[in-house]
Amino acid sequence: MAGTAGLQVDPELRRFVEGELLAGLDLTPEAFWGALADLQGRFAPRIAELLARRDEIQARIDAWHEAHGPGEAEAYEKLLTELGYLLPADEPASISVGDVDAEIAEVPGPQLVVPATVPRYALNAANARWGSLYDAFYGTDALPLDHELAKGYDEKRGAQVIAAADELLDELFPLAQGSHADVTAYSGSEQGLVAFTGGGESGLADAGQFAGFRAPDGEGRAAILLQRNGLHVELTIDPTHRVGRQHHADVADVVLESAVTTIVDLEDSVATVDGEDKALAYRTWLGLMTGELVAEFQKGGETVTRRVHGDREYTGPDGSPLTLPGRSLLLVRNVGHHMTTDAVRTAEGEEIAEGVLDALVTATAAQYDLQGKGRFSNSRSGSMYIVKPKQHGPDEVALTVELFAAVEEALGLPARTLKIGIMDEEKRTSVNLASAIAAAADRVIFVNTGFLDRTGDEIHTCFAAGPVIPKGDMKSSTWLNAYEDRNVDVALASGFAHTAQIGKGMWAKPAAMADMLEQKGAQPQQGANCAWVPSPTAATLHALHYLRTDVHAVQEDIAKRAVTDREKLLVLPILTGELTDEQKTHELETNAQSILGYVVRWVGLGIGCSTVPDLEGVGLMEDRATLRISSQLIANWLHHGVVEEKTVRDTFARMAALVDEQNANEPGYPPMAKDLEGSESFQAALELVFTGRTEPNGYTERVLTTWRQKAKQRG
Repeated sequence: MAGTAGLQVDPELRRFVEGELLAGLDLTPEAFWGALADLQGRFAPRIAELLARRDEIQARIDAWHEAHGPGEAEAYEKLLTELGYLLPADEPASISVGDVDAEIAEVPGPQLVVPATVPRYALNAANARWGSLYDAFYGTDALPLDHELAKGYDEKRGAQVIAAADELLDELFPLAQGSHADVTAYSGSEQGLVAFTGGGESGLADAGQFAGFRAPDGEGRAAILLQRNGLHVELTIDPTHRVGRQHHADVADVVLESAVTTIVDLEDSVATVDGEDKALAYRTWLGLMTGELVAEFQKGGETVTRRVHGDREYTGPDGSPLTLPGRSLLLVRNVGHHMTTDAVRTAEGEEIAEGVLDALVTATAAQYDLQGKGRFSNSRSGSMYIVKPKQHGPDEVALTVELFAAVEEALGLPARTLKIGIMDEEKRTSVNLASAIAAAADRVIFVNTGFLDRTGDEIHTCFAAGPVIPKGDMKSSTWLNAYEDRNVDVALASGFAHTAQIGKGMWAKPAAMADMLEQKGAQPQQGANCAWVPSPTAATLHALHYLRTDVHAVQEDIAKRAVTDREKLLVLPILTGELTDEQKTHELETNAQSILGYVVRWVGLGIGCSTVPDLEGVGLMEDRATLRISSQLIANWLHHGVVEEKTVRDTFARMAALVDEQNANEPGYPPMAKDLEGSESFQAALELVFTGRTEPNGYTERVLTTWRQKAKQRG
């Protein structure tokens, strides 16, 4: 404890902080640990009070539902108001946030979320600011494939990709005359784009879409830069490239500005249960801030080295140098208020508030960027962006704001350097969203909707009211549609346009890019200027939706409509009819398989975000949010007698064998079915269901962390 202000610090975490985090900063270890001890002393008791308040309110709601069932809508609303759960006045107040980067304020586009515990994934996400449209078309089902691909480069597929790209260029960047499919050569200069065809020359129909160029080198390699709706598209000219040789105008690639922003995640997509894990996650964030992060891994029998990309250089239309960022603007997601960690303990042996530790460490790492000590710039406006999840109402948002201000003071940062992203994923925040935004009016740069966590909280809040509808039916429920609309309405009424992000949730099927192209375009049309995607390739394809949709114009139209009535958020998703045995079995098997498929990798392998095959073998992105809703639904049905305990246990046993089979080729996979009693993963999955009624807010972290620590101790 010497030199750590009385704190008991995990050795791995201490080595990281003192040997890496502080190495290039004018901040001593004594000052750092002293600041952490002070923040813990000031904020941990207040966090505990707010968590106790959550439990008190939930107990009162449960008691009311046990007496009244779902109850009358007016009576339920009166109860929530009396409890202080529902604020009687929730009117939007204009935000006043300064020093916000253009990627957040002005440029609608895809947003990646990436686990901080996997450096090569984090680098891939940071570098996904630019993505190859050719690769996205060639390697996914975005374009139908009617033949088996040849080894190496398949020219038939290449021709299909080139034709599809020509069609998109005609749609998004039409020529004044003719089609891009007829172009034999492109030229870019201060005079703009010139496309040469057999019939003559043509410029763009809208000359303002020309954004710059890179002059040809000795081999004829060049680039033409276009722009639409704030996003850039590069035509890469290279007659020496195999695709360029095949292309009718030597275009070797069409490169799209894709993942404009990325959230580096310390929360739902990671499994960090001790100091060793936390140091690994923090090291990734630090390396991104310094620009020194490097990852080496094996791919195709070769060692691949991945680093942070530099910026992209062009000549602007006026002949002056033009530099565009080569990396996604990085935000970081800290954990919620309910989390504690044994990576650091107080002198009395108590775990410290993990969110306090996250805030101090991530803000300290960001100083390399803020002070210009990194290889590349992240924020060019001098801000740092922290996404804060699982806040229940404006009082908890206000506490986060105070914490950020205290961190700024401890580190000597200018006031309001630390900006906040509010994840609208808990019901008490949704119904008081305007007040929650107002509590962070000079810091908020982000709100978003998340179907899974929000549904998990919905189930837990009305747990005692009755059995809830199946998970698939939630997507068409009254409360969910109102939630999605009201989130946008309130954000726009609060002044988010041209200042902050309004986000929508994740596309959960990484391999289903054709479906994503068909469906996810609805999110920009609903006023979302960012939405989550599961991979860089998906970001490139989703960028097409923002190229097609002028989100700023959409937001202007939406702002004219009335704000969605929040009473619709209070319509409970309770079953009103009977389910058949077949329906019950299907829902139980679907959720049990999902729980086991995720938990076995979390507990057994320490993987916090996975592509988990469902019952039909379709890979779905799973994280703790998906786990929360599935475990809460089964727990709810069990509590109300829709399913029996024996049926639940038997179903989990059957699904364990199926999940083992699905993961048979996974290196190091710990099978469950051969010893269900001895499997930490299987026992964790059961506990999530059987204690789901009493887990605070239905969260899964206590169970996961406990069983993961046991698995690590067993080796």
